[in-house]
Amino acid sequence: MPASVPIYMDNHATTRVDPRVVEAMLPYFTEQYGNAGSIGHAYGEAAREAVEQSRAVIAGAIGAEPEEIVFTSGATESNNLAIRGIAERPKRRGDHLVSVQTEHKAVLAPLARLARRGYDVTLLEVEPHGSPRAGWLDPQRIADALRDDTALVSVMLANNEIGVIQPIAEIAAICRDRGVTFHCDATQAVGKWPISVRQLGVDLMSFTAHKIYGPKGIGALYIRKTRPAVRLEPQITGGGQQDGLRSGTLNVAGIVGFGTALQLATMEIVSELKRLTDLRNRLWELLRERIEGIELCGPALGERAATGGPLRLPGNLDVAFGNVDGEALLLAMENLAVSSGAACSSTDPTPSHVLLALGLTEDLARSTLRFGLGRFSTMAEVEAAAETVAAAVARLRELR
Repeated sequence: MPASVPIYMDNHATTRVDPRVVEAMLPYFTEQYGNAGSIGHAYGEAAREAVEQSRAVIAGAIGAEPEEIVFTSGATESNNLAIRGIAERPKRRGDHLVSVQTEHKAVLAPLARLARRGYDVTLLEVEPHGSPRAGWLDPQRIADALRDDTALVSVMLANNEIGVIQPIAEIAAICRDRGVTFHCDATQAVGKWPISVRQLGVDLMSFTAHKIYGPKGIGALYIRKTRPAVRLEPQITGGGQQDGLRSGTLNVAGIVGFGTALQLATMEIVSELKRLTDLRNRLWELLRERIEGIELCGPALGERAATGGPLRLPGNLDVAFGNVDGEALLLAMENLAVSSGAACSSTDPTPSHVLLALGLTEDLARSTLRFGLGRFSTMAEVEAAAETVAAAVARLRELR
């Protein structure tokens, strides 16, 4: 890698497109460029066939049926279609919606919009900072929050900032027993974590390609079709594509890239889980050796879930450095690409809502960096990153 190119450790924000994905996509820009909705000629038929093959691959990777996959422009649209699609149905259970304070803004913002229209939204607390399970949601909180008029519960599988993995199967079972539709934002987990929608028991699940080395601009929503099938109010109407649930000309090249990316991720998932865990743990070890007074945000690295698996995404590390401003720290490290919070909240000057929900002070929340390790991260980069961060922290603390 040239010295002028920063080391990339912001894979929770987006990932580099795998060259194998690019190769699979290229023919659908220049050779098979037909509209999948065009019937009666070879170009349209080739595009339609490519879409359906990719739909089957994507469905198979998460244990779904092809007809249960609806393509969108990304996870934000998928979340909106799921949440508003349930809440805005004329025949719905009620106007009460339940979620979590630490959800992604792509869930919290549509909920806030619905609240302004008169819906009753409950946002639940999680385990606080300092707990070995910081950020974890106790399923009992869901059970206690449900009411006769609860129409939807939405809980993300893996948090995009602190990496905590929620007990989705337990939460889904509670919702199912009470007759409440359950949506899961699995954007940070699909392709990085073994997932079966049947085993999890979710009704709706959002995910996207650009977090798993696929292209930006293409995502999907899993919608359970088994009886009773989940019904949604469409949010984008027009040509009636995808059974009217999401109109618009299908992004054929993006869908092919999505399918290829998820297929590759699924094939490599076991080895990547171990490799990324080792890299992440080494990075934390090096940072602790070189920098005094730092704190881990989110669950302890060795903490296990009740199912026996890790309680944190393997490539995730969120660290509070104390007495250092996170934005200043980013600017002091030109050769390292990391994040001071969620990329989708970068226009918001306030501290991370996730960290504030854990109970961090504003000053401590502002001193954090999020490291997202990925497929192309190496041990050499981890070691170089630790040196870079330590030197920058030392300089900034001296200035203070």
